[in-house]
Amino acid sequence: MNREERENIRRKGQFWTPDWLARPMVWYVLGSGADHLLDPAVGTGVFFQAAKLVATEQSRNLRLSGVEIDTGALVQGLLEQKLCPEDLKHIVVGDFFKFASMSSWQAIVGNPPFIRHHRLSANQKRILRSTIAQHTGLILDGRAGLHVYFFVYALLLLAPGGRLSFILSSDVCEGCFANTLWRWVANHFAIDAVLTFTSTASPFPDVDINPIVVFISRNTPKKHISWAMCRSAGTRALEDWVRSSFERVVSTELDVLERSIKEALSVGLSRLPVRHEDLSLYTLADFAQVRRGIATGANDFFFMNSHRLKILHLPTEFTVRAIGRTRDVPGFEVTNQLLDHLDRSGRPTYLLSLDERSFDLLPKSIQDYIRLGEEMKLHKRPLIAQRNPWYKMERRDPPPILFAYLGRRNVRFILNSARVVPLTGFLCVYPKPGVNPHALWHVLNHPQVLSNLALVGKSYGDGAIKVEPRALERLSIPRLLCQEFGLPLQA
Repeated sequence: MNREERENIRRKGQFWTPDWLARPMVWYVLGSGADHLLDPAVGTGVFFQAAKLVATEQSRNLRLSGVEIDTGALVQGLLEQKLCPEDLKHIVVGDFFKFASMSSWQAIVGNPPFIRHHRLSANQKRILRSTIAQHTGLILDGRAGLHVYFFVYALLLLAPGGRLSFILSSDVCEGCFANTLWRWVANHFAIDAVLTFTSTASPFPDVDINPIVVFISRNTPKKHISWAMCRSAGTRALEDWVRSSFERVVSTELDVLERSIKEALSVGLSRLPVRHEDLSLYTLADFAQVRRGIATGANDFFFMNSHRLKILHLPTEFTVRAIGRTRDVPGFEVTNQLLDHLDRSGRPTYLLSLDERSFDLLPKSIQDYIRLGEEMKLHKRPLIAQRNPWYKMERRDPPPILFAYLGRRNVRFILNSARVVPLTGFLCVYPKPGVNPHALWHVLNHPQVLSNLALVGKSYGDGAIKVEPRALERLSIPRLLCQEFGLPLQA
């Protein structure tokens, strides 16, 4: 998949559901005895095709209805799926949130468009948040993606006893708004089951998303749920599990557990259950504070190598040494030798770090560079426009420890021996007084501590994990490790 194709997918948020996942999802929603199915985001019609097959196997009549904003996807469905124009006659072409029929539905199945919040305009967010709040009283965080609004709106359409099966991203269960959202869901609906996937079994391989499937009915809320992890793409065990009403199945391709709803929600529905011995009285917040790296608003302008500095005649005293990408640090330490190597390789390690001093007091070369930035209209970018003056850079003390917070299989804590300041590809870890940075660095890179990152981070496709500053401060650190490395323990 090339860059243009990947960007097009991200813009539309379209990830087509494979047949092996669509069938069990349809089996569940039709288990209520429904004769009418709604798909809020029809796409190419994979759920319609699965529903037709299930209805034929069960010798039942089934009406298919749906909403789709992309007519091109519907045309593609007619060509690629075993669908005919008759199957699509009850589709509304348009915006699901303007769907006129607020009548109740017994069966809703869908894979909503996965569009992250930063791709939604401020006006879109305002309308979506208002729509959900009007019907539920639920105030969703501004960082909720479009798929979250689809999910909540679809739940509102469920009839008593009706069933919904939706594909969501795991960040819906792990993000800053997760607790509020799922407390509302658990108080108003029965969460019957949750399906997760290992990275090798994902229905969307090579895509930056870690999916989960929820099976929810409009019944009395439950105290326990069936929770499964799929270990093999295409396995028949999924359908066996659903058709057995989520009983345990004997299969090496599917792990099934019964979990209390209280425990599952507290940990996160997308995460494995936590054993009591994994919990700790100590967290990173007991030993350090965490801040994000510097957001320049225009790395190509403010972040450069020494060769460019010389060409522009920019004095180095107006710069600080910095690191921008996690892949620029292949190991566990940033040294001066590494910085020199990166600079010789053409990688930027100098951050233009101007303060609030008057433009007239700056050297002419820097004044000329600032004028160039204004010609590029950098001062009108949303983040940069908040600064006064616009070229003033954020400040950070060099943190003793850096955290590569978004990575694939190489998440790690990095010793900052070169005393660089990091950009937003890293988090800054500042040990508290009395805490030895080297000791804390060793503790944080212990396999047991690194494994606990899954309990505080948001997971993405192919094993990637993202941890925000406040979440990282909640990272559990076992008492025995604290004692082994001499971290000061509270009484």
